[in-house]
This record gives sequence, C-alpha cells and structure tokens, in this order.
Amino acid sequence: MIEIKHLKTLATLKSTGSLIEAARQLHLTQSAISHQLKELEGRLNCSLFIRKSRPIRFTISGLRLLTLAEEVLPQINNAERDLARFYSGDAGRLHMAIECHSCFQWLMPAIDKFRDSWPEVELDFSSSFSFLPLPALKRGNLDLVVTSDPQPIEGISYIPLFRYQPMLALSRHHRLAHKSYIEAEDLREETLITYPVEKERLDIFKQFLIPEGVSPAKIRHADLTLMMLQLVASGRGVAGLPNWALFEYLQKDYVVARPLGKEGIWNTLYAAVREEQQGMAYLQDFIKTAITCCFKDLQGIKVARTEQPAFTK
Repeated sequence: MIEIKHLKTLATLKSTGSLIEAARQLHLTQSAISHQLKELEGRLNCSLFIRKSRPIRFTISGLRLLTLAEEVLPQINNAERDLARFYSGDAGRLHMAIECHSCFQWLMPAIDKFRDSWPEVELDFSSSFSFLPLPALKRGNLDLVVTSDPQPIEGISYIPLFRYQPMLALSRHHRLAHKSYIEAEDLREETLITYPVEKERLDIFKQFLIPEGVSPAKIRHADLTLMMLQLVASGRGVAGLPNWALFEYLQKDYVVARPLGKEGIWNTLYAAVREEQQGMAYLQDFIKTAITCCFKDLQGIKVARTEQPAFTK
C-alpha cells in the first residue's frame, strides 16, 4: 500500500515546503506529485497534508508517514551506498575548496555525515581566499569546488546544489531600512563589508553593482560572517549575504535584510568536478549528502535546475 516513492515524496515535500519545489527536486511535474499524493490518500482513506498551506502543514497521518520515511529512507540510502562501495571500492581522495565563504554552516554537517559513511576516503578542504580554486581543480590539485561563479573550463562539470537569494544586511536603524528593496545607487555612499576576495567574485558586485556602474564609498573586509553582521548591527556598514546565511540573525532581530533590486536576484550554488571523476561513487554520494543537508538545515533556498550553467560570452 505504501511505496518507497511515497515516502521520498513526503520527505521532499517537508524539506522544500512546497509542491513546486518538491516536484523540481524529484524531477517530476507538479501535477504528477499531486496525483501521486491524492492516490496515496485514497488508498489510506485519510488526508496527509493541509491544502493551500505554505509552508506545507502535515496532518497527524502525514506526520506518522514522515516518521516512517525518516526511519526507512536512511536505511535504503545506506544499502545503496554499500552496494556502490562493493562495486567501486572504498578508498579515494576528496580534496575540496569553497568559494561560497558562508557555506561552512551547512558543509561541516555534510562532511561529518560523509566521513562516517566513507572512512577510507582521504578528505580535506580549504577556503579560497588566497587562491583561484577552479584552475586548481582543472590541474588535479582539487577534486571538488563549491562555487556560485562557474567558468567555462574544458573538462569541468557543474552540478547544481540549490538556488539562493543574495540580500543586503542593514542595521535596524539604517537610513535604508525603511525601503522594500535596495537600488544600486543607494550604496554609492555606503561602506560595504565583504569577504577578503576580489569583488568580481562576490554576488553583490558581479550581479548588482558592476552592471549599474556603481561603486560603494568604502569597502571593509571581514573573514567571518559573524564578524560582518556584528559590524552591520553596530552601524559600521552594510553587507551582501545569502538569504539563508542571514536567517538566524533576522529571527533574533539583530539586523534587517532587503532584496537587491525590485525583482530581487537569485543565484545558483554549484559543485564543480572534473568530468572524468563525475561518476565516482563516493563523489556522487558526497554531493547527494550535501544537497540533503542543505534542504534540511537552510531556510529560504530553492531547488536548482539540473542543466549546466549558461556562460556569458
């Protein structure tokens, strides 16, 4: 009566919060998801979630099946992982670098979970403050790069992890806090606090300020997201950060955040790998684990399209 696909659908619906996002992550149409759930409810003679609720709210029956999914699906994933190890071997190397400088929040749980499943894989990582990681990936010095700035490099594939919204963090008392969205011209007289990397590698510059020909009055660097937001909260400047990285601080009312532009900006985070390594079982499992951790732990993200990025000529 209850099939594995039903449990996967319910678990995905919970993690994404909507039928549209669940359909994208499962690579199905929204109508196919709705039909599948309606059929299951007909089999069980009960409702599983409350229609037109956002985020999705589950009934008691739906919560019971979610509990079952949390018990069964990890066991299936472990069995699939074991079979992959039997076929391809346990050992390997996974050296990675992070261009998304606020990604440590979700990457560390993903690494810990992966290490438990693949103890023989040599695992190492670093930030990319001091070097360009994509050329290092091409040379073979790295095996995976987390980036929001894909480059057209021969032999490199980009696997989408999720979509996020870059926003501007402001002090609650900032002169721009009353606005519903931020215009590029608003930042011409501001101190912009950023990570210590080239401005062309930062979303707020490459997607917002540079296209409008605007430069902030001053740029100040901070290595950690927490340091940046402490400076913002005390009125020392403003900062462009992903929506999910700001969620905790917005909930505590430390800062406010506004979209960049009237329509807002959305970007995609990718895992970049060499094409010849893309089929390796442990690499595929790490990416799968990372995506699962993201949708479990991060607020405000969306399912990314599965195709390769379109590069600007």
